[in-house]
Amino acid sequence: MQLLSTGLFGNRPVNLATIAWKSIRERGLASSLTALSVALGVMLMVAVLVIYGILQSTFSQSSINYDLIVGPKGDPLQLILSTVYHISPPIENLPYRYYLDLKKDPRVSIAIPVAIGDTSEQGAFPIVGTVPEFFDLDYIPGRPFLVNGREFRRPFDAYIGARVALDNDWKLGTKFKLVHSGAEGHVHNEEFEVVGLLAPTGTPHDKVVYVNLEGFYQIQGHDKPLNEAIAHERNFYGEPELDKEQMQAEIAAIEKKFGKHDHNHEGHGHEGHHHLHDLPIIQKQVTSILVQCKSSTAAIMLSSDLKKGNKALGVNPVDPMRKLLKDILGPVQMLLLIMTGLIVIVSGIGIFVSIYNSMTARRREIAIMRALGAQRSTVLSVILIESIILCVGGGLLGLLFGHGLVFVARPIVEIKTGLVVSPFAFSPYEFVLFPILLTLGVLVGFLPGMTAYKTDVADSLNS
Repeated sequence: MQLLSTGLFGNRPVNLATIAWKSIRERGLASSLTALSVALGVMLMVAVLVIYGILQSTFSQSSINYDLIVGPKGDPLQLILSTVYHISPPIENLPYRYYLDLKKDPRVSIAIPVAIGDTSEQGAFPIVGTVPEFFDLDYIPGRPFLVNGREFRRPFDAYIGARVALDNDWKLGTKFKLVHSGAEGHVHNEEFEVVGLLAPTGTPHDKVVYVNLEGFYQIQGHDKPLNEAIAHERNFYGEPELDKEQMQAEIAAIEKKFGKHDHNHEGHGHEGHHHLHDLPIIQKQVTSILVQCKSSTAAIMLSSDLKKGNKALGVNPVDPMRKLLKDILGPVQMLLLIMTGLIVIVSGIGIFVSIYNSMTARRREIAIMRALGAQRSTVLSVILIESIILCVGGGLLGLLFGHGLVFVARPIVEIKTGLVVSPFAFSPYEFVLFPILLTLGVLVGFLPGMTAYKTDVADSLNS
């Protein structure tokens, strides 16, 4: 937008934005503070939108390739958070026999057992015991695991996520030990070897150490004592408890079949403990089971059947997360957006006050512009452009600050929650901010602009 004036302007077109910018620079401190207040409000709003968008993407149906997560009776949300996102301790365990039974269900296409409990000695990343078939499935529909390494077949094999490899500087062939979750500082003797590096996925898989379930059961403390295992399984299946003599007879029969193994290696030269021993199924347990069904109808029927019993719980992984987003995070997001919106509005009022208060001091300047040939509409335009520059300029600065805040907070959020946060995440709602800021700039600049518009040239030059 240009102004063609005479006299002092020498018949040269003068850019109105340049005039507005010079006026802003003359009031540098006040202008900077008002623009900064807009930037802070927009920064918080952008951070809220981006973080919420990441949560929606992470907890959506498209990010999970399982129809049901089957686990012990309890809180469905805790089951999903512990199994899929690894940000909550598991509820309880299921007997391994239940996993074998579930695999045979005609409605089940694939059942993958998962055992959770320990962390890596270096970096304290969650350890997940599973089977090779886990990596044959897509981690997200249409996106298979990409692995640099060999097959996940031997008992003490391990695959590691991209963040684990980066943070721990682990490579193929690296050996590591596990720390027992229930005993701080208790490091298991057994060593696992990194045989595969998972390509980055942008999901919780990036921060997980996957170990072969067969080796997981060889670790001291992971095979439940026979008396406890027998009692747990009988209770799970609703069978009568065994008296002391019956229990001893049951234990003796199992030990006769499988042999008796002492897991205590201290002083026995088994520091690496890579010899294998046959473990009774009754001593094996799984934290949960990832299930793909033959159809969506089969998944609904299986989940319904599980609800009728008292053994286990089958949960669609999306339902609890959708409820979490809708009932808890949604209202929190709305409250934060309202608060940051109010901050932006208050900042706009600050811009209005700043420009309006400057009108008295600028009356002579405006009168000179009018005397040099500027139209009333031109003076009004200069004031409006000035207001728009402060609002939109502050918004652009706030956009940079907001993404900078997400970038800085990313490692903290990942450490505290286990969620993977992309530093380059962007919310489509950010596009709406600038039309709103443009409108705000016009509104807050209109009244001061009208004051300039009505300025009497003669009176202002004589004052």
